[in-house]
Amino acid sequence: MKIAYLVILFLTPFLCFSQFKGIVKDSKIPVAFANVFLSTSEGKFITGAITNEDGSFEINLKRGNYQLKISAVGYNDYHKDILFEESLNIGEIQLLGTTTNLNEVVIKSKKKIIEQKIDRLVYNLESNIAISGGDALNALGTAPGVIVKNNSISILGKGLSKIMIDGRILELSGEELNSFLKSIAASDIKNIEIITNPSAKYDANGDGGLINLNLKKGVKNSWKNTTTLNYEQNKYAISTLRDNFIYSKNKIRFSLSGNGKKGNSKEKETLNIYYPNGLWDLNNISKIKEDNISGRIALDYDITEKTTIGFQYLGDRSNPDRNSNTSINIYNSSNSLESVLINNGLNNQQSTNNSLNGHLLTKLDSLNRKLTLDIDYFNFHSKSDNNFIAKTFLPNMTFVNINQSAKNTSNQNVENISIKADIEHPLKSFNLSYGFKASFVNSNSDVNYFNTITGNPELDPNQSNLFNYKENNQAIYVSGDKKINDKLNIQLGLRLEITQTTGFSTTLKQQSDYDYLKLFPTFYIAYKKNENHNFNFNYGKRINRPGFSLLNPFRSYINSNSYSEGNPFLKPSFSDNFDFTHSYKDKFRTNAFLNFTSEGYGVLFTSNPVTNTQIITRENYYKEYYYGIGENYESKINKWWECQSSLYFLGSQTDFTSTINAKPSNNIQLYFSINNTFSINETTKLQVDYFYSSPFKKGLYEIGYMAGLNIALQKSMYKKRLQLSILLNDIFNTSYLKDYKSIVNNINQVYSENNSSRFIRIGLTYNFGNKKINLEQHDSGNEEEKNRTTKK
Repeated sequence: MKIAYLVILFLTPFLCFSQFKGIVKDSKIPVAFANVFLSTSEGKFITGAITNEDGSFEINLKRGNYQLKISAVGYNDYHKDILFEESLNIGEIQLLGTTTNLNEVVIKSKKKIIEQKIDRLVYNLESNIAISGGDALNALGTAPGVIVKNNSISILGKGLSKIMIDGRILELSGEELNSFLKSIAASDIKNIEIITNPSAKYDANGDGGLINLNLKKGVKNSWKNTTTLNYEQNKYAISTLRDNFIYSKNKIRFSLSGNGKKGNSKEKETLNIYYPNGLWDLNNISKIKEDNISGRIALDYDITEKTTIGFQYLGDRSNPDRNSNTSINIYNSSNSLESVLINNGLNNQQSTNNSLNGHLLTKLDSLNRKLTLDIDYFNFHSKSDNNFIAKTFLPNMTFVNINQSAKNTSNQNVENISIKADIEHPLKSFNLSYGFKASFVNSNSDVNYFNTITGNPELDPNQSNLFNYKENNQAIYVSGDKKINDKLNIQLGLRLEITQTTGFSTTLKQQSDYDYLKLFPTFYIAYKKNENHNFNFNYGKRINRPGFSLLNPFRSYINSNSYSEGNPFLKPSFSDNFDFTHSYKDKFRTNAFLNFTSEGYGVLFTSNPVTNTQIITRENYYKEYYYGIGENYESKINKWWECQSSLYFLGSQTDFTSTINAKPSNNIQLYFSINNTFSINETTKLQVDYFYSSPFKKGLYEIGYMAGLNIALQKSMYKKRLQLSILLNDIFNTSYLKDYKSIVNNINQVYSENNSSRFIRIGLTYNFGNKKINLEQHDSGNEEEKNRTTKK
């Protein structure tokens, strides 16, 4: 009933208008797409419209005196005073052609690489050749302020970011999200929007902002096909074949894309644990299968000139099997090698996800009121079968015994159904938008542990569990945007969310319930002092809900001496985010931010000195201030050299709010990046990119430096239909997580991970299609839930 009431409320007309209409012609030929303006007698713009293909227009209007102006390319402007008292059909309006005859003019324009909007930063990819032949994950890695490292995507100064495709959030995270992004060709992305403080329209969940990938839609009445073949070589080889077909004719827009990948990558991990009785030195080499198949189908149909319906299906299937070989050198307190533990494991993994969206967009009237309705269904399933055996050897590699032999299986199934409606409601003095969303999540996880040391699998019920989690969320929002004058623009928003959660452990007979109601305000202000100086300030409050797997209380083994377990009592964290940006001549962009996080949760790496076991848990254990200031520079130095660079200083202040046996430490971090594009000639480009992140301390963790040098070359052939690209990524093999250090219970742990950071990729992309299709002669979401399926 609540949802029905909200729907009725939002769809009820608010104001009554009479209709003003007419037809614009040139002699007897209709003039399509002419601009129709209505202003007050003082010249203040009130409303307007664009003529249809038959030259007609309709505008709902209040009584009053107006100035009518009609303009179109190639015609003189038309002016007339209108006294409007009731519905009026002005009839035919004749436009006169301009006296100047124009020869054919070809206009070549190029969008700015970076555009600052009131609530987001827009990054246009057309000149970035490092992504040529690459995928969406590669493209994100080149976006200003976006960090892609170790299966995580984040905005500089933020937490993990959520990814949207055409304004709809991908309900995936971790390896599954990365796998799907690798299935989208970078050449199919029009631009990337970086939203550090999302408005009230978006779900309040997530402290890392939003990143929206807008895909290319194709030219009206045309079709296009893009085929890409990639070969990538790291320790192993990966081959990728993808195809994207776009069709647009009359009322139909259709796209179909598919992606197939086959190959392997190498992951190298090191971990030093300094136990009181001696060092454990772990080295792991894993061969990871990168096999993946995915696809996307999208169809939109214009029922009328004002109403469009459509659907979209996204599907993905991965088999990231992992074959690991782990060796642990065990030293005594005198730092002498005492024994060696060899752990061989094979983890067969499989994950599938299916996402179906149905949507409707309708213009309610000629005042540009719009209703958007989305219904989403999402299903995610993953399973893992991890077999490992650990053997103990003397320092001379003489076999001693089997330390442990086990099989650990796990399954997770997540289903989500959501419905949301958004209305854009322009008013005379400001633009209003409002809407609602209802979401329903059901997650089932099971973990089984079998002891296989005797050769026959024996179920250990104390290490097995079935866990069910349900979450329902209802939200309403309202947002207003007002242009005070030509220099000042303000936007205010407020979102109300009501959440009910239930987690139940079958084995423990334990249930945890958590219900809450929260308000999330947002505020934006943009001030344009003059052509050289632009100022933007925004504030937003956010919530960061734990991923579903983090709430499962039972453990999943990584190897014989390391396991991970969730926490059913984990609560969401909250953050207040402030952001300020000054832009000078569209070349220099200064950015400063401050984020405050309360009830922050995260991963705790602790070790048991009795059993010499590493335990990975999750807790709400801190509050933190995170701040930074940086300078961004963008310039076309000359006709053959374009440059983008960023320099940031970042800092934090962390306090632990739980009783963990550790001390927080913080210092300043330096981050620098530079991207250079050189046009060798009209068909050949060279790009050289470099970044550096200094060592830093933040809360519980200390992280070592990272740096990377990439060089890319692109050659266009056959009238730019065929493109050859070569990328040398991380030439010096320094762009990976290293010296990741924490001290808990007085035990120091230092971790590093390199997942094929250095590689070479060769790609071929072929474009073909028809710029125009002959016309027949006739009258013319479940947004944030899936992000949490694999949140770690």
